[in-house]
Amino acid sequence: MNLRQIEVFRAVMTTGSTTNAAKLLHVSQPGVSRLIRHLEIRLGVALFERRNGRLVPTPEARTLQGAIDQVYRGVQHVQNVSAHLRFGGHETLRVLSSANTGLQLVPRATAALLAEFAHSKVFFESLPTREIVQLLVAEEADVAISSAPLDHPVLQVREIGHWTLLCALPQGHALAAAPVLDLDLALRERLIVYSPEAPQSRAIDAWIEQRGIARQVAVEVRSGYAACAMAASGAGIAFVDDMSARAHRAEGLVLRDVPDAPRFPIFSVVNQNRPPSRLGQRFLDLVAAA
Repeated sequence: MNLRQIEVFRAVMTTGSTTNAAKLLHVSQPGVSRLIRHLEIRLGVALFERRNGRLVPTPEARTLQGAIDQVYRGVQHVQNVSAHLRFGGHETLRVLSSANTGLQLVPRATAALLAEFAHSKVFFESLPTREIVQLLVAEEADVAISSAPLDHPVLQVREIGHWTLLCALPQGHALAAAPVLDLDLALRERLIVYSPEAPQSRAIDAWIEQRGIARQVAVEVRSGYAACAMAASGAGIAFVDDMSARAHRAEGLVLRDVPDAPRFPIFSVVNQNRPPSRLGQRFLDLVAAA
């Protein structure tokens, strides 16, 4: 594949049609269609199924997209390094985080960092834990803050704080009026739970299982923020990490302390083969203090 084919294929995957891809790339729609057909012939596999005028990616297209995304991340890293060389003393820092630590904890530490280092630049992404590991191992990021443990021989993981549980209830729910949350009753309600991709899913699921109560699942979500939104709308109740709960602030949401709530660690993560710069270390200090 040449660079033009990669660019067009990625545009079609991103936008979902040759028409939208053409608009994104400022080219003609027939030209995009011809290039995709030529690419399929060249590769010897079908990349899209045509259904009612829509392009549906095949498994082979998804595999190719994963490889291309890795290339684009590498290009972004080169651009970041180039910018650092161009601007000299203007240091840059690439920060990754899990979804819940990226709501308030990391932004506040970033703001404090930039108050001290006014000419620096921070690149920030909130990603699933598996992608955080990949980017740190590939040395395409400098530091990460995670509410789930990350396991890889090259990573240096250090506990810097903790998070705990709150119960998110819709306003007017019977359990919201009691002076102390009845945990057994709460766990028997229809629950908003987390998919395996959510950083807090393993910890919260294990805590519920220890109570010995079979869950009644109403909704499955990928983040504590989404769990709060669902609870505020009355879709069920949720046990959420306090970072997500305090960041949500939705009307119609009631947050209650959980009796004897467990605490779970928050981690800083770096590649031990690439120690953090002065900027990176200061950022980690600010997050730990927060």
